[in-house]
Amino acid sequence: MTDDATTDDEPYSSGEIRTIALAVIAGIFFGGVATGVAFPTLPLLDERLVISAVMLSVILSANRIARLFMNTPAGTIIDRVGARTPMIAGLFTQALAPFGYIVGLHTPSYIVGTIPWFGEVSLPGLVFVFSRLFWGIGSAFVFIGAFATITYVTTSSNRGRWVGYMRGGQSLGFPTGLVLGGVLTDVASMQTAFFAAGGLALTAGIVATVVLPDVHGGADTKSAKLRELPALLSGRPTVLIIGFGNFTVRFLWGGIILSTLARYASVHELELNVLEAAGISGVVMGVGVLTMGGTTIVTGRVSDMVSDRTLLTIPAFLSMTAGFLLIAYVPTIQALFVALVLIGAGMGAAAPAMLAILGDLTPGDELGRMGGVYNVLGDIGLSLGPLIAIPAVDIWFGYRLTYVLCAALVCSCLLIVSLPLLRNPDVTTGTVKAD
Repeated sequence: MTDDATTDDEPYSSGEIRTIALAVIAGIFFGGVATGVAFPTLPLLDERLVISAVMLSVILSANRIARLFMNTPAGTIIDRVGARTPMIAGLFTQALAPFGYIVGLHTPSYIVGTIPWFGEVSLPGLVFVFSRLFWGIGSAFVFIGAFATITYVTTSSNRGRWVGYMRGGQSLGFPTGLVLGGVLTDVASMQTAFFAAGGLALTAGIVATVVLPDVHGGADTKSAKLRELPALLSGRPTVLIIGFGNFTVRFLWGGIILSTLARYASVHELELNVLEAAGISGVVMGVGVLTMGGTTIVTGRVSDMVSDRTLLTIPAFLSMTAGFLLIAYVPTIQALFVALVLIGAGMGAAAPAMLAILGDLTPGDELGRMGGVYNVLGDIGLSLGPLIAIPAVDIWFGYRLTYVLCAALVCSCLLIVSLPLLRNPDVTTGTVKAD
């Protein structure tokens, strides 16, 4: 039998899995690039759009808020009709956002009104808010559809590999876009950067339309909403355990690290040649992201080879713990680089293992809903992190204690995530939980 042949246990050949997975990864990667392309320009728009700093923050966070509320409904839809159509729709919905940005740039600066705490609300500001909301809605379908598709076409013997590749594409797309967006804005214009973002997002949608199969679906499920999350979790406690791990890594990376690293470098007067706080934080974050992406690809394959994927979460959480303790107690530029490598490697090992475990334990007709629950918990972490980070370091605890508490939180995942999953005999590469 050739490597590309199918069997009853593996309905998709390795060639078919490769083609489908690469289409999914392309959608995730180009979507991440498109997000990154736009991001360097958005924080510079407050004066141009005649909006307050608070309104600018709303624009920056609107996609995340929309995705938080759309995750569970998107998962239900995917379970009902399959992943293909919702994911393609999500990719094209994402593509509307950058073109909406261009419309916003050319919208007259008419003041719609004034809202307490927000200040003046301009018409172009509203265009950007709605564009970001579209992006958030689309990304919910894209991320959950990608998880459902990869999980459905793979088996427990090769799932870790392709989940790792998917997460790697997701990790590397955003920083690639940051560089591309910054360069395009400097050498051309904001509009050029937005056109590039929209073009990349459209490309991802076209590729998915041509390649993606119509996998699973047809589940007789009721519509799920965010307020029904506790009921969903009560029947799947293992999903809550894995979701807590996702919440933790998202909270610490997308919240604490992103929000405090530049301030940390400034407080400790860290310098690297001509770089000061902002430049140093950007460089070390880039090192962390690259480490995360590379580790994700490697550990995804490794998780298929070990007897229990959960084993990979132990060194992953320990590595992240060591990284936060290093930042807390050794405030030097050399230690900061090492710490971000440790944290990035830990995230790169934990994320694909947890996602593959979720796929192993979830029946095919629940992949959308459970993937939505997993994403909701991650988005809660992403939303809470920036709200807590600055008060924590400036008012409540200071930098050292804040990072020690971060180390304690990620270390707690050993007891809350790793230990319970190790005791679950279904969490192996050879056993998939059934209804």
